[in-house]
Amino acid sequence: MQNPGAHENTGLQSQPPPEEQNYGTTAAHGRQGPFVSVSRNGPAKRDYLTAAVLCYANLINFMDWFIVPGILLDIQKYFKLSDGDTGLLQTAFILCYMLAAPIFGYLGDRYNRKIILGAGIFFWSCVTLGSSFISELYYWIFFLSRGLVGIGTASYSTVAPTIIADLFEEGKRTTMLSIFYIFIPVGSGLGYVLAAGMAGITGDWHWAFRITPCMGGLALVLLILLVPHRTPRRTAAHRALSISGTIRVAAEKAGVQRTAKTTWCQDVISLAKNWSFVWSSLGLTAMAFVTGALGMWVPLFLYRAQVVQGIVSPCLEESCNSSNSLIFGGITIGTGILGVIAGAEAARRLRKINNKADPLICATSMCISALCLYIALMVAQTNILSTFIFIAFGELFLSVNWAVVTDILLYVVTPRRQSTAIALQILVSHLLGDAGSPYLIGIASFEYLVLLPCLCYCWLLLPVRVPGTHREVTSSLETEEMSLELVCQSWEQTEP
Repeated sequence: MQNPGAHENTGLQSQPPPEEQNYGTTAAHGRQGPFVSVSRNGPAKRDYLTAAVLCYANLINFMDWFIVPGILLDIQKYFKLSDGDTGLLQTAFILCYMLAAPIFGYLGDRYNRKIILGAGIFFWSCVTLGSSFISELYYWIFFLSRGLVGIGTASYSTVAPTIIADLFEEGKRTTMLSIFYIFIPVGSGLGYVLAAGMAGITGDWHWAFRITPCMGGLALVLLILLVPHRTPRRTAAHRALSISGTIRVAAEKAGVQRTAKTTWCQDVISLAKNWSFVWSSLGLTAMAFVTGALGMWVPLFLYRAQVVQGIVSPCLEESCNSSNSLIFGGITIGTGILGVIAGAEAARRLRKINNKADPLICATSMCISALCLYIALMVAQTNILSTFIFIAFGELFLSVNWAVVTDILLYVVTPRRQSTAIALQILVSHLLGDAGSPYLIGIASFEYLVLLPCLCYCWLLLPVRVPGTHREVTSSLETEEMSLELVCQSWEQTEP
């Protein structure tokens, strides 16, 4: 194998090759690998242009995710779907997304990444545009289109972060990744705003699916013109960077050599033995579980909390007030930006004094977020302003993790396996996280909370079978007023 120090224009000193399965982590005998100072040239202007194009496309990526939730009621009425069938729209998207991610991870590690990105943007933009012309008689085609959009977005999410990691080094890499991941909450919030706004302006929800394809076309043109056809992949030493500007090289094992090419199964086995990758992925899965449930139920939770407090009346009209969704979208955008910036800055500063700063930041922020969200649930019955505030803080501390978790992956996984690692992380986090959390919470509230009156606050999430009656409260608009009235009566009876 060619010595990393021999690579042209890297500015790296000659270093021994890192051990493959413990890349960027501690060696097998428990000793932290040496830290080696490096000197390197700053990124070129074109690198920043490339990163800007990737961030713009990431914005469109996540706007497409949340167009459907933003106009869900209109879609449900148009295709005459039940609540269960409507929920399958997001399930189809996420399932196809997570199943396609490992495939694109494999391709991204072995083939031209610009071509993969361009094909993905073109594909999901065309499918999104086509879905706006589907007749109400062919609802199954609309379901299929959401799954196909999930496949297209998977091609982008698995490949784009590795290009940024190859373009930037030291603290700049984490800064650029932070900017890239800021567009997750920004795109999510704008997806709600775009969908509701276009439906309100045009009076036709189909137009919500005709804006992002135009934005995707612009992204494709920018990708072709500004992104290099081949982005050089960094050596192992280049990519094992901490924010402090040093290289983490795992201690050597005698007789261990890197192979130039490996099979996908070998990559997966190696990643499964990388405990830093495994535990950070499980942590991200827990985070995805929470964010999936929040995105699905918080607007409805806030609305029903306001009804219980008498702030608003139950909506029995065809067009209901969507102010809670707009407020929640604004909270998502604001807390997402602040959280990602705060997480990256905290990691940059703390990693200089503690090489375990990244996992400590993630663990602390998750614990604080859990506490804030729990308090939000408890105060929802009495104070809606406090509920908004604690939900905002909960989302803020959740957002701290986005860039930090990705940075952990990039310095504990060898460069030739990073696209595969990202793909597997996407698969696991969605399969065990947001693919099932909304459904599981619905089942829990419907089946179990009637037996636990002390947890009756969670009845705000879904209609329930009220204790002391033989009536099943449904989610339809016609019976919503009765539902809330019975729930309020049940609360009064269970309070001491």
